[in-house]
Amino acid sequence: METGILGSIKKEFGLKEVRVNEYSPLTLAFIGDCVFDLVVKTVVVETANCPANVLHKRTSNIVKANSQSRMAQWFVENDILSPEELSVFKRGRNAKSNTMAKNSSVGDYRRATGVEALIGYLYLNDRCERIVELIKLGMNVTLEKDSHKQTAK
Repeated sequence: METGILGSIKKEFGLKEVRVNEYSPLTLAFIGDCVFDLVVKTVVVETANCPANVLHKRTSNIVKANSQSRMAQWFVENDILSPEELSVFKRGRNAKSNTMAKNSSVGDYRRATGVEALIGYLYLNDRCERIVELIKLGMNVTLEKDSHKQTAK
């Protein structure tokens, strides 16, 4: 039984149970992008009450494709993902998309799609604690690397 927002959405809209494994990786990435964005925006808003343009800039630095790509590389290099999660990530990374992110390489975009597919998969399986855990780890890695870049300038 789902809890939280997913359970409420399914209950109120009368949505049936689905086999998440049967969704295409790009469908998982579609919903995962929104969930990733919501978690990051929640953290940004809760840590600073400031103008929307500042909130947007802070959020964009974390949710952009090259930041998600760095998260993905760190997850893989440090064996953070379970075999199931790694499989979903790879399906997303290897999916052929007709779109490309602005200001990112093909490799960064594909790894970012893998992260978003994983987040979507976890969300649709009602594994929100794991989503938060992974995004927190990823944000720490991304923000740490960004602060090193700025001190080097």
